[in-house]
Amino acid sequence: MSQISASVSRSTNPVRYVALVIVAAALAGAGYFAFGGQQKAPDATFTLLSGQKISTADLKGKVYLVDFWATSCETCMKEMPQWIETYNRFKGQGLEFVAVAMNYDAPMYVVNYAQTRQLPFMVAMDDGSVAKQFGNVQLTPTTFLIDKNGKILKRYVGEPEFAELDQLLSKALST
Repeated sequence: MSQISASVSRSTNPVRYVALVIVAAALAGAGYFAFGGQQKAPDATFTLLSGQKISTADLKGKVYLVDFWATSCETCMKEMPQWIETYNRFKGQGLEFVAVAMNYDAPMYVVNYAQTRQLPFMVAMDDGSVAKQFGNVQLTPTTFLIDKNGKILKRYVGEPEFAELDQLLSKALST
C-alpha cells in the first residue's frame, strides 16, 4: 500500500511543480509590468462617448489617470464619487482623467451612468484593445497614474488609497 501512495505522491508532484512555476511566472510578469518592464504608458487611443478620439500621445505633457471600470463593478461604483472629487480638486492644476469602460459593459449603461452622474472627466468605451495595450487589464477597477513624460507612476488594482494618490498627484503636478 505504501508503494502505491508513494508512486501517486510522486506522480502529482510534477503537476504541482508545473502549477507553481506557472503562478510564479505570472506573478513575475505582473510585477515586471507594474514596476519595471512597462515604465511608459502604451500608445493607445481612447474613443470617448462623444465619438471623439484622444490618444496617450495627445496627453503627453499632462499628468493623467486612466481608470478601467464597469457599471457592473461594485467597487467601481463605490469609488466613482471619490474619483469625481479627486478630479475636481486637481483639474485646475492640469490633471486629466479618462474613465475607460470595459468592452463587456453595455454602452447604454455607460452613457446613462455618465449622464446621470454628470461625470466631469472624459469617459471612453473600450473595444478591448486599450485594456490589452495597458497590460491586458481584466480586473476592475484598475487605474494608472501617468506623469507628464508618459511614465506610469503607479498602477492600482482595486480601490486606491486616495490619501496616497493625492500625495502622488500633488508631486506629479508640481514638477
